Amino acid sequence: MNRRSFLKNAVSVAAMAAIVSTASAATVTVPEKSFMTVKGQKIAYVDVGEGRPVVFLHGNPASSFLWRNIIPYVSAGHRAIAPDLIGMGDSDKPALTDTYTETAEYMFAFLDALDLRDAVLVIHDWGSGLGWHYARTRPERISAIAFMEAMTPPFIPYESYESLGSFAEFVRNVNTAGVGEEMIMNQNILLDQFMRHGSPNGSLPDEVIAEYNRYYPTPESRKILLDWPREIPIAGEPADVYEVAVANNDWLLASELPKLMFHVDPGAIIPMAQAEHLRKTLKNLETVFLGQGGHFVQEDYPDEIGKALSEWLARV
Repeated sequence: MNRRSFLKNAVSVAAMAAIVSTASAATVTVPEKSFMTVKGQKIAYVDVGEGRPVVFLHGNPASSFLWRNIIPYVSAGHRAIAPDLIGMGDSDKPALTDTYTETAEYMFAFLDALDLRDAVLVIHDWGSGLGWHYARTRPERISAIAFMEAMTPPFIPYESYESLGSFAEFVRNVNTAGVGEEMIMNQNILLDQFMRHGSPNGSLPDEVIAEYNRYYPTPESRKILLDWPREIPIAGEPADVYEVAVANNDWLLASELPKLMFHVDPGAIIPMAQAEHLRKTLKNLETVFLGQGGHFVQEDYPDEIGKALSEWLARV
């Protein structure tokens, strides 16, 4: 697909999705959030239940809203904490010049301020890069990790654009000046297209998409959604993110921490072949196959994830 036809398709689909996505946001229940000031900015977070802390880290283009239907399974016997990354959700939105590094600084300072001990991470998408990084550098705080559609070896970091497979054209377009802005900021395809894609139920409800959109009412507010895919480490760039991903992979392959992997077919960044590879290479790993799905498995299988996570937490 060439640049013109790609953008024409993105415009038409995203425009239709945007119309319906604002129809009934009032029907969605958003968990109550607390706020903590970190490095002069407010971090919004859900904090419910008591006991061993379980921290949920979302990625792009989501927020803590992603975990709303899973948290109740955990908070019955644990303290469930789900922050909005800086620049996302209800957290403050300062201008970032080095998205991954600055986000990590804010999030790690937030988590350190909670003084976590014997904590469990539940991670997804860019939240997984941050989660592996935090566990690697704070071994005294984290004692187990559950993950789904996460950044895992050997495929991330990517050695070349070609190694992205079917995502190569999309990422090239995102990294092209002007094209990425049109796709992500103006046409809003991450929220109005990507989040709808891959669901075995056909599509996410309009009111759910509307809630994800609530935090990004203008093209300018969606710049963070563009910045994140431009941080995907490919062929050594961006160098800082690439180095973190390599270090995370080395640590993950050696780690004895209890791990729980949820996966689907075909998935997006953990397809079936990658799930099988991880099953053979990661230590102390349990796996749960959920069924057919794409990237946002929390929207398709919240009850299955919640129940399996709760049972696993009782054992580890």
